[in-house]
Amino acid sequence: MTILEKIIAFKKKEVAKIKAEIPVKKLVESPNFKKSRFSLKEALTNEYSTGIIAEFKRQSPSKGIINDSASIVEVTEGYLEAKVAAQSILTDTSFFGGTMADLMEARTINQQTPILRKDFVVDGFQIVEAKAIGADAVLLIATCLSAKELKDYGQLASDLGLEVLYEIHTQEDLDKISDLDNKIIGINNRNLKTFEVDLEHSIALANQIPNSAVKVSESGISDPRIITGLKEYGFQGFLIGENFMKTKNPGLACQEFISQIR
Repeated sequence: MTILEKIIAFKKKEVAKIKAEIPVKKLVESPNFKKSRFSLKEALTNEYSTGIIAEFKRQSPSKGIINDSASIVEVTEGYLEAKVAAQSILTDTSFFGGTMADLMEARTINQQTPILRKDFVVDGFQIVEAKAIGADAVLLIATCLSAKELKDYGQLASDLGLEVLYEIHTQEDLDKISDLDNKIIGINNRNLKTFEVDLEHSIALANQIPNSAVKVSESGISDPRIITGLKEYGFQGFLIGENFMKTKNPGLACQEFISQIR
């Protein structure tokens, strides 16, 4: 069983347990559910966008502990000061050390840029949950979902006023997504089965995605010069987490990184 298969199997049990304890009605009645959303697409494509989606990540299955001392408040404030296009927050606890409380806390501070809930969505309940905790967008990983699930979950998110970052790693993943026009497509340079990183993935798949879609490169971006190169292939978004989080001051690291790409 791969790391990804373990995560998905665990996630399905975890979500089933939460669904049994928390009615959807309670989520819909939460204060965040009624708030207007910030558009991830607009944040990535506007004329002055840095394109950086800066992530808050404490740990990962491949790297272990990355940063267990930085607070969500300090990092969020630092990212906002750095003028990130958006913020990504991992809410998976068992494998990545994140919590839904992290996102809720960041939302109280971040009232200006989109927040992506980064998790392994295996049930529509998690999309309703994402809106209830204050997210503006959700991640749908094509490797983990069928074409029908991608379509249904994407429609549910849209109905709720949330945007979707569709994550792919292979041509097979891309083929599962119907009608690529105007969608936000993220190409993960990290193989979720082996957790190895290969930046050539973004470049190889970029030409298969129409220009009407917003292209995002994810994982393994550690040098500002990589951003310049990826922009030549039409990428407008760059999801970076570990490169910032492995430092003592992720917000400052983010500011220094962005200052080199402007």
